[in-house]
Amino acid sequence: MRFFGYFRSSSAYRCRIAFNLKGVATEFVPVNLRDGAQKQHDFRDLNPQGLVPALDTGEAVLTQSLAIIEWLEETRPDPALLPGDPLARAHVRAFAQVIACEIHPLQNLRVLNFIKSQHGQDQDGADAWCRHWIGEGLAACEAIAASQTHGGAFTFGDTPGLADICLVPQIFSADRFGLDTAPFGRLREIRAACEALPEFAQAHPARQPDAV
Repeated sequence: MRFFGYFRSSSAYRCRIAFNLKGVATEFVPVNLRDGAQKQHDFRDLNPQGLVPALDTGEAVLTQSLAIIEWLEETRPDPALLPGDPLARAHVRAFAQVIACEIHPLQNLRVLNFIKSQHGQDQDGADAWCRHWIGEGLAACEAIAASQTHGGAFTFGDTPGLADICLVPQIFSADRFGLDTAPFGRLREIRAACEALPEFAQAHPARQPDAV
């Protein structure tokens, strides 16, 4: 399988964690978002949306990180990233979507470029935009995570799953944009538990071959 991504992309970061947890090896193909490689025809042929990640399975090209991770879960069910109970699965998916569908799109590079070029914001303005929306979203995640009573180290139990796969890259982005994460004590605990695992540590942006 060939995995198209960028070291600092939160979406690609999620997939790398999932690959590692599932023990799936992929051939990495870097797509330099800063150079606009995602806009070139050869990549647009793979993903008409012009976004990373994309996964060429050999049979089809999959896009969107959550869709890729759910495909992994369905084709390689062990270890499980989602609980077996349908209601519990819905709660995990909802947490993941707070990040992937509500927070992350507002910090996407193309959005930041737009508010700079069309609304006169400099880098400080773009960073302030990100801190606002990431902070608001992580406050909701903190409330959800803190309300769990299972006593496990991770968001929804004793083993890492889809919620944690989404959370760790998002906190990395929070740090990158200068958000003070001190108020999010439970999320910081979960992050520490995750990053103590080699599957998460090896997926960190700084450890990727295209890191600059």
